[in-house]
Amino acid sequence: MKTIIEPFRIKSVEPIRFTTVEERRALLREAHYNLFALHSDDVLIDLLTDSGTAAMSAAQWGAVMNGDESYAGSPSFFRFEAAVRDLMPFKHVIPTHQGRAAEAILFSILAKPGRKIPSNTHFDTTRGNIEGNGAEAHDLLIPEGRQPGLVHPFKGNMDLDALEAFLRRHGEAVPCVMITVTNNAGGGQPVSLANIHGARDIAHRHGKPFIIDGCRFAENAWFIKTREPGQAGRGIKDIVRDMFDGADGMTMSAKKDAFANIGGWLALNDDELATQARTRLIQTEGFPTYGGLAGRDLEAIAQGLTEIVDEHYLAYRVRTNEYVSERLGALGIPVVKPAGGHAVFVDARAWLSHIPPLSYPGQAVAVGLYEVAGIRACEIGTVMFGRSPDGSERPAAMDLVRLAMPRRVYTQSHADYIVEAFGELAAKKDAIGGFRIAWQPPMMRHFTARFAPLA
Repeated sequence: MKTIIEPFRIKSVEPIRFTTVEERRALLREAHYNLFALHSDDVLIDLLTDSGTAAMSAAQWGAVMNGDESYAGSPSFFRFEAAVRDLMPFKHVIPTHQGRAAEAILFSILAKPGRKIPSNTHFDTTRGNIEGNGAEAHDLLIPEGRQPGLVHPFKGNMDLDALEAFLRRHGEAVPCVMITVTNNAGGGQPVSLANIHGARDIAHRHGKPFIIDGCRFAENAWFIKTREPGQAGRGIKDIVRDMFDGADGMTMSAKKDAFANIGGWLALNDDELATQARTRLIQTEGFPTYGGLAGRDLEAIAQGLTEIVDEHYLAYRVRTNEYVSERLGALGIPVVKPAGGHAVFVDARAWLSHIPPLSYPGQAVAVGLYEVAGIRACEIGTVMFGRSPDGSERPAAMDLVRLAMPRRVYTQSHADYIVEAFGELAAKKDAIGGFRIAWQPPMMRHFTARFAPLA
């Protein structure tokens, strides 16, 4: 069969509230044109993020009932720990309430003023935690990763020559080397196994720990299996283990590739670093065998980790985004190619070329999409990344709009509606105007900033 169907049956449903264009215009004004400020029940299809928005399986809901809520030494923790180690064999597995908490703990130890942390591309919370501790976050993405329309199998790869040069120049200031799989800010693009191992080897040659931000590890493994020479005959679990082979640690949001609505972890091999991390965990999150999570959440994560490596699911997951990307391309709407693992990314800068980057074309597309169709998306561009630590403004490398697909939530007809909505928006794209920021917080402004439309 050529049709890739949803590899699940739906056993529970939730109604969606429909709104009119006039209602949505009023809601946008009330939210100061920041889609994060909308009430979710005013959203028809919510593509703001794929983080924590998955539909849990019947087996996960069953596992929830096994949750043991003991403060210390819960059997739920040990099942969670075993599930993580089955895929990523780290010595120390430290649960946290979500991925940014793992980042906060790690960088409270490693990120100090004057230090520099390289990655392929740091995402918003990673960058915020690094810069919030006084260090600098540096992106060393391959040049192909900054060209949205270019087709390349691994546009999330780190520029290994640039990493080598960076470590030669700044080695004493570098506490670790990071890599993000898949590369969210770059369009959900994967990193090859060869590139992961290459970055690891360079880091170790310079005496630096190698840390993987593994939020979408299974999607990345699927791309390795389907795109990287010599990998086609391997199982997903084997590829995942190979990805983390030799890594010194990882941060993880279980709200992505573990099908959980909350949770994450920090995994480490270094005993002293793990001791410091657990001490910080107790100060901020909880005891090391629950880490800010209920036992039922640990159980849901453990079960989700067994489900995410299913190849039928991963084929469906990736094909969903490919389908939307192809349909948008047929409408003449520029998208990041090839399609990402967790989202479709529209190239707003190319599509709304009449809006300069500092007038936020990505925000204009996201607002327009909600107005015409009630679809909530997320700007990944100059709003999110255009503000320097010193407060100055500069265009981001790209101005994208992310259509992040929640796992196991929407169906084929929802995908077709998304495409139809872009068709309506395309009919009036030349009349879409930009925005200015009317108010912003000191850091990570995209979550709470207020916007005003330009004339």
